[in-house]
Amino acid sequence: MLWLLIVSFGVGILIGAVGIGGILLIPALSAFAGLGIHSAMATALFTFIFTGIAGTALFQRRGSIHWGITVPVCAGAVAFGFVGAWANSRTHAPVLSLLLAGLIIFAGLYTLFSRGGIRRAALDGRPGPQRALLAGIGAFSGFGSGLTGVGGPALSVPIMVLFGFPPLVTIGTSQVIQILAAISGTVGNLKYGSIDFALAGLVTLFEVVGVLFGVRIVHAVDARKLRRVVALLCIAVGIGLTARALG
Repeated sequence: MLWLLIVSFGVGILIGAVGIGGILLIPALSAFAGLGIHSAMATALFTFIFTGIAGTALFQRRGSIHWGITVPVCAGAVAFGFVGAWANSRTHAPVLSLLLAGLIIFAGLYTLFSRGGIRRAALDGRPGPQRALLAGIGAFSGFGSGLTGVGGPALSVPIMVLFGFPPLVTIGTSQVIQILAAISGTVGNLKYGSIDFALAGLVTLFEVVGVLFGVRIVHAVDARKLRRVVALLCIAVGIGLTARALG
């Protein structure tokens, strides 16, 4: 339990600082709390509702949320989070583990090798097509969140940075998207999945405290070094999950 709470605190820091971090909670719930993969995913996703609320409030206070970008992403996420949760209930545990490992490794590799330089955002100056693109990113992130329980930011942050949106803006957006994607996916899990609410309450407390520290970090220091640490950790966990799923 002590290790689980330490990991939960660290996950909160990463969520607040780089957006990506919730993906590490699922293997921790499985390893340290003995939850099955389906229950670990559903329980982790439920906790992200509250880390998202905390992160959104703190980013909004600092003026770091671009609502014109955030709203279309969230609209797509909320529509497809429930669908992802339904797909989760129809997929075998080893397949889910491999999907999760793939997502973690993808997020880690992209975070490690992306330069994070400021570029012009895709479809800049064309608000209609750009909103459609953002809604598509949200839909993909919401579905992946409901399917694997990793939280929308694990997918939305790398994809938005890939399309040229500023990193701080994407992290701010990730705080909001995780609320809606987690709520949508949790509604599906209430019907199709299994959430350990008692464990989720304790884990959430440590995550939220971590978010407070993470938001301070991302607004105070160069986040590039922290991104590298997150990337290497994601890759290591993803490889470990792959080896475990394969036998």
